[in-house]
Amino acid sequence: MRPMRGLCAFTLLTLAVSPLASCGPAPTSPTPSPSATALPSDFPFPSATPTTAPSAMPTPAPTATATSIPTALPSASATASPMASPSASALPSVSPSSSPVPSPSAGPVGPDQVTRDSRQNFFTNYGVNPFVEAATDPFSTFAADVDTASYTLARGYLNANQLPPQNSVRTEEYLNYFNYHYGQPLTGAFAIHTDLIPSYFGEADTKLLRVGIQGKEVLDKDRQDAVLTFVIDVSGSMNQANRLELVKRSLRLMVDQLRPTDKIGIVIYGTDARSILAHTSVSDKNAILSAIDSLRPEGSTNAEAGLTLAYQEASKALRPGLINRVILCSDGVANVGDTGPEAILSKIKQNSEAGITLTTLGFGMGDYNDTLMEQLANQGDGSYAYIDTFEEAQRVLVTQLTSTLQIIAKDVKIQVAFNPELVDQYRLLGYENRDVADDDFRNDTVDAGEVGANHSVTALYEVRFKPEASTGEVAKVYLRYADVADANRVKELNKAVQASDLKAFSNADGSLRLAVSVAEFAEILRGSIFAREGKLSQVVELARTAQNAYPSDTLISEFSTLAQKAAALQQPTTVKSLDAIVAESKNDKNLPAWQNFLLKQLGGKAVQ
Repeated sequence: MRPMRGLCAFTLLTLAVSPLASCGPAPTSPTPSPSATALPSDFPFPSATPTTAPSAMPTPAPTATATSIPTALPSASATASPMASPSASALPSVSPSSSPVPSPSAGPVGPDQVTRDSRQNFFTNYGVNPFVEAATDPFSTFAADVDTASYTLARGYLNANQLPPQNSVRTEEYLNYFNYHYGQPLTGAFAIHTDLIPSYFGEADTKLLRVGIQGKEVLDKDRQDAVLTFVIDVSGSMNQANRLELVKRSLRLMVDQLRPTDKIGIVIYGTDARSILAHTSVSDKNAILSAIDSLRPEGSTNAEAGLTLAYQEASKALRPGLINRVILCSDGVANVGDTGPEAILSKIKQNSEAGITLTTLGFGMGDYNDTLMEQLANQGDGSYAYIDTFEEAQRVLVTQLTSTLQIIAKDVKIQVAFNPELVDQYRLLGYENRDVADDDFRNDTVDAGEVGANHSVTALYEVRFKPEASTGEVAKVYLRYADVADANRVKELNKAVQASDLKAFSNADGSLRLAVSVAEFAEILRGSIFAREGKLSQVVELARTAQNAYPSDTLISEFSTLAQKAAALQQPTTVKSLDAIVAESKNDKNLPAWQNFLLKQLGGKAVQ
């Protein structure tokens, strides 16, 4: 599972002239298990003190040389001063807000507030990560994420000549849609890759750190057998060509890729739920395809009944040691039963702990519930993809079938520890709702992300060095996970990033140029104040240089086309000066040094 913790620490800087959103109290962190540990002793920093007990679980020896980086995980309350600490709120409601409906180009609202466009599509705004003082909080900790739905949702909007709603944009899902050609791990489940370059779009003195995690490849012929339970929404809202008919075409495509030793069961739901196919070997393909072809729209949308029955059927067919997966195909609408997420999510979590995971596949647009579909996959220890075209169905269910089905690692967490002797501030782009408390990094009772075979995870940081910084260790990247192939034994890797790793942007390869252009694209579309001067035309130019490196990658050329469409649709805006932004901003929290804090966040100089 990937935690759904909406950061409200920096809503102000998602919409610079609005008041700071109110942050609720942070939930109490679970008591660390005996397996929770402090950072390893190869990571010394004099001012830090251990916050967790030593681990009883054996872990690999450290792989990097000792340098002056922090030793222990700080309190979760540490954050950029003088801003109040980020706090996580409860799971957001999936009901639309009652406030006036914003246009797709309007500014974002506060975190955990669900909005809808004029066609009643449900999205959640999780805010925008701020710059954090490395001296106050040197640790950035988050759960891995391999979802891609946010990007394909945007593609659907742009192909319909509309900008995507800002609340629909999750930067990490844009980044993780693409193949960056990371090298495979030499041993084990993962390899860590890092790059350090000057920022292409940010302030002149800002650096950009890329962290790439590459999962090991599992060939299709080597994947485990699968016991799949399709749970299909056949309600009236699915009665459109891009919904139920696309579901049927997509599932037929998937069945054709499965092996005779795999099994499929099918549950459908409208006003109520029923099983239309007991788990059947794919060797009897005709029976499975006949059941798929028989699907017809009917009734209301009792998602709770459908998922409840699907998990009951999956439990009957459960085969330990194999892939046991429920695959939900829906537009996410739920208007009968307990339609709030909590009732459904609690049931899904119980089943995921029993070994039955969940993949959610979204279909359709117009009253589409992105928020619910994402939360379902998070609780179900699976992934979330949005199928906007038959070609996307081929990508997810054919090209990436093994990655979609076979998990290689559970509870995957990433922690980057920045050296405050070299780093002044850092900012993580995206992953706002994947935040993990720093001192929970080695608490193995805390759920995190699941990663499939050959999946990669990419994260970008904007980093501001101290003026005198020139040599030494900038940061250390830690990766912690439960290795599925090794009886879920918890393992940990790390890699140091040196100041000497910094290379000129002109030497950045096509993979890195692609990641930078995709991240800027997402930041502009979601209205990030940190991209206030961003130009989509420059995104297109940089994407084209990436295309030159990978001329056969059609997804990159498509991305360039989408960025061009977005540029044509974007309304011209007046770029305000830093002083104007500060002058118009309100300090409802009465925080000290408000003006200087804002100026520093935006790359300006503090007023004496």
